[in-house]
Amino acid sequence: MPRQLPADCLNEIFEYIEQDKNTLYSCLLVNRLWCEVAVRILWRNIWNFQYGLFYMPYQIRILMSIINTLISCLPKESKEHLYEKGIDFKNRKSSLFNYASFCRVLSIHGIDQMIQLILRKQHSITSNYHKKLLSQEILKMFMTQVSSLKSLDCYSGYSKDIIFDNFPGAKKCLNNLTEFNCSSDIDSKFFYQISRICHNIQTLNITFGNDTSNGLAELISSQKNLKNVILQNYYTTTNNGKKVLNTFKKFSSTLIKLKIRKSYMPLLFISDFNNLQELILSSDYYGGCNYFNQLQHVIFPKLKVLKFYTFLEVEKLIKFLEINGKNLKELYIRDENNSLNLAIAKFCPNLKTLFTKFIINEPETLKTILNNCQYLENINFWRGYRYLNEIEFLDILTNYSPKNFYRLEMYYVFNAQSKLFSKELENFFINWNIRNSKKLLSLIIIKDYESLSLEENDKNMKIIERYMNLGFIKNFKITRYENNHYLY
Repeated sequence: MPRQLPADCLNEIFEYIEQDKNTLYSCLLVNRLWCEVAVRILWRNIWNFQYGLFYMPYQIRILMSIINTLISCLPKESKEHLYEKGIDFKNRKSSLFNYASFCRVLSIHGIDQMIQLILRKQHSITSNYHKKLLSQEILKMFMTQVSSLKSLDCYSGYSKDIIFDNFPGAKKCLNNLTEFNCSSDIDSKFFYQISRICHNIQTLNITFGNDTSNGLAELISSQKNLKNVILQNYYTTTNNGKKVLNTFKKFSSTLIKLKIRKSYMPLLFISDFNNLQELILSSDYYGGCNYFNQLQHVIFPKLKVLKFYTFLEVEKLIKFLEINGKNLKELYIRDENNSLNLAIAKFCPNLKTLFTKFIINEPETLKTILNNCQYLENINFWRGYRYLNEIEFLDILTNYSPKNFYRLEMYYVFNAQSKLFSKELENFFINWNIRNSKKLLSLIIIKDYESLSLEENDKNMKIIERYMNLGFIKNFKITRYENNHYLY
């Protein structure tokens, strides 16, 4: 009789496939032990399920399934209390597992959305009073049964009536919180509660609203080891908004990642972060990073990742790269510019990943980058009438890419049409195989719904499959393009 792997071994194996939900689902059906191990990982972050689905009916079905399961986990006294108030869940069967106890991520506004769905289904129950009652009981269950919550989401409109002191076990549950996602205009009382309980938040994601609460700056100040900050939609000129930015100066030695999205703010405060390793600036309009001139002469000795999805003056960015480019491992640039690409080749010799665009008259610039950046492992190709064609790009890549290079991302967006024929594609694979490379090729196609990418030619796809079977291609993947997708 075959011996069964112990639970700790299974857990270690399943952790490697945490993002592969389909495989984890199949593990639920093997036997009870596999089910017990897999279900803990699947329920660690239940919010991944709904955000991974874009078809609304499926998303609603998933949300209903989650909230029904959570209600089945409510203790008997909670169900009786709700029944007395006109919400009847008394006859719900108890769940096979205590699913709520497995959760490590809690979204308060997500709970609110699910409660609205299930109460709407019970047509007689639609009042905010009932919604609040059910929300309080579910949050109480989380605070009581989750031993250590790792991530909490809360946005304006969902925090006003939450008093953690009323929930037994809340301090223990929230004490080791490491990630907090919030809006700036949450009621100050909520921020004060979090400030008293949570002092070890490492990732803080703030979406700025019409106002900035007094309590937000206090929450930031109360932290001991803030490492990762995301600031979104900052357009405020209020004193509280400016106070929030100044408060981050306390973490000049601990902050290593900073992402600023869709914001218009002075950037001088960033110059204090001497241990910054990753900087992302994203804006959807011209002038979104007008303040970048405040950083062009600043030295960031540990900066390794730099991502720009915004409009910048090329001269300022080149000056920044002249000072900080040597240590960069990853660089992402939104727009094409020959002078900027030549500056990348000159000032960024240690890059491993590069996202930029090469216009139609830039083959020599691409060669220069491949020659100068000898540690390069990953580069992108952008198909379009303004850019290098596929044949020329692949030919240069074959003949000039460094030995460590192995990953090619090919973008087909905005009605791009592939012009690559099967014979040309096969020649690329043959020539790639005989080059002196240390790694097998990974080919990633990123496309939108309007474009025609190379694999949509049936002959091309057969050639890709053939060379995968021959072991020339390690990985082939097709993903849907989302604007700004490489920033996340």
